[in-house]
Amino acid sequence: MTKQKVAVLGAGSWGTALGMALSDNGHDVVLWGNREDIVDEINQKHHNSHYLKEIQLPNGLRATLSLTEALADAYLVVLAVPTSAMREVARQVDAELRAPQIIVHVSKGIEPETNLRMSEVIAEEISLEKRKGIVVLSGPSHAEEVAERHPTTLCASSENDELACLVQDVFINNNLRIYTNRDVIGAEIGGALKNIIALGAGISDGLGYGDNAKAALMTRGMAEITRLGVAVGADPQTFYGLTGIGDLIVTCTSVHSRNWRAGNKLGQGEKLDKVLSDMGMVVEGVRTAKAVFGWAQELKIDMPISRAIYEVLFLDKDPAEAVDSLMGRKKKEEKETF
Repeated sequence: MTKQKVAVLGAGSWGTALGMALSDNGHDVVLWGNREDIVDEINQKHHNSHYLKEIQLPNGLRATLSLTEALADAYLVVLAVPTSAMREVARQVDAELRAPQIIVHVSKGIEPETNLRMSEVIAEEISLEKRKGIVVLSGPSHAEEVAERHPTTLCASSENDELACLVQDVFINNNLRIYTNRDVIGAEIGGALKNIIALGAGISDGLGYGDNAKAALMTRGMAEITRLGVAVGADPQTFYGLTGIGDLIVTCTSVHSRNWRAGNKLGQGEKLDKVLSDMGMVVEGVRTAKAVFGWAQELKIDMPISRAIYEVLFLDKDPAEAVDSLMGRKKKEEKETF
């Protein structure tokens, strides 16, 4: 396709890795960040060592502290900011845009209090006349591996087939394969809730419980994700795809996963505040666990694993006791999923 200017908002690991892929495709990519040291390092040394260590960035990839500069004449806007910042950044984007643009978001989480998915948050803050549509780009992907140009598959989800295919064309290359999907709800629910289960997988590993326990946790965790997703309008088939079981596997089984690493430390006895402080990066599953705990209660959906992880995170429940409580629940049929 014709090469375009793409604004990637968020100079963290994922925004930078996607910026690299877009630059590899010949697009004019501008990364917007809020830390001068990171922006300077990207522009002067072609590195983002805080997030991607020794990865060499393409010479054509540039960064800016100016949102106005990043958005000017952009064909596509990629929102790659933490979910806690999504509403404020979207509001700033709305104030800066002078013409409607395609909005792509790559952040995985649920907003506490409102229980809104990120596309819904964006829709509230970026007015209809400022956006051509919203596309969710999600799937099993670690930023580190995308930056190293390892084979990765993602899914561009939108109710607008034309926009999904356009995003597919912009991102796809020999290292990054993009599928399309119409189920925005399923893609966002799968991407957000798998982070809770990944925290649990890390806790299980930290406790030394082995592969049997983690396999059970992932399987029953997916049942919980599907149960809530279907209740809010998702297609159950979506959870068997890249944005469902694919994303769950990669996040629960890799040391690249922030959520797994945080859970692993919790399983070894560290307290949440220290874990988050030592990580130095956003652990989205913590915020999502808080949102989903209340949401499941409102919807009257049984999510025992998510509830147990919430209790470990916010009620200081001992991780081993949480596992005991899950194992001691009443007998039931395995086929009961949703």
